[in-house]
Amino acid sequence: MKPFVLISTRPEDDVAEREHESVLRFTGLDERDLRRVRLEKEEAPVLRADEVSGVILAGSPFTVSEPAETKSALELATEPKLFSVLDQVIAQDLPFLGACYGVGALGTHQGARIDRTYGEELSAVEVALTEEGLADPLVRAAGLPPVFTGLVGHKEAVHTLPAAATVLATGEACPVQMFRIGTRQYATQFHPEMDVPLLLERAARYQEHGYFDPEQMDELFGALGQQHADDAPLLLRGFAEHFAR
Repeated sequence: MKPFVLISTRPEDDVAEREHESVLRFTGLDERDLRRVRLEKEEAPVLRADEVSGVILAGSPFTVSEPAETKSALELATEPKLFSVLDQVIAQDLPFLGACYGVGALGTHQGARIDRTYGEELSAVEVALTEEGLADPLVRAAGLPPVFTGLVGHKEAVHTLPAAATVLATGEACPVQMFRIGTRQYATQFHPEMDVPLLLERAARYQEHGYFDPEQMDELFGALGQQHADDAPLLLRGFAEHFAR
């Protein structure tokens, strides 16, 4: 098969490595079928529709809505490379799935308004598919139930989508939990690449990044540890199986 491309923008080597492992695990892909590109260290790849099956954008500590003057030099240097990837994805209509950071990245690229209005602290939330979501080919291929538990933790989210976008899933505190551009580009606010143990591991690593109050970490982690969120990762496996060529 033609490989999928995993785009990562995490500065921390250990977190990036664990993320790579989790994407392999939940897609079911072999390492030879998942080409990893760390944009914070590498140049943007040249993508060709006849050479790849699709593109997966992992989460990130970076944001799109923060003022440029508050961003690190590394983040500012990485953003144009990410937008180069998205330019290629849209121009060639490549299958794309962006997790969490993908909402801000794909949304901004397509003209969405991204801000902090609908941010969510680290939590397990109820995600409900819309009518369009229930009919979506990828969602159906993945076997997502109409309502499922999604793992979230994000400072920014979609405020307003462009007319070309289709909302596929929604939540009580965050109205856009998943959307589609065209027929093959997807972004989720929830994390399809993590289960609860992975979320807790990641959150501990980023406890000073503003996703939750560190003083409440023990209580929060105890509550999250009782949650089950096994349905959302079906989307990642479904993406790999549905678009593999």
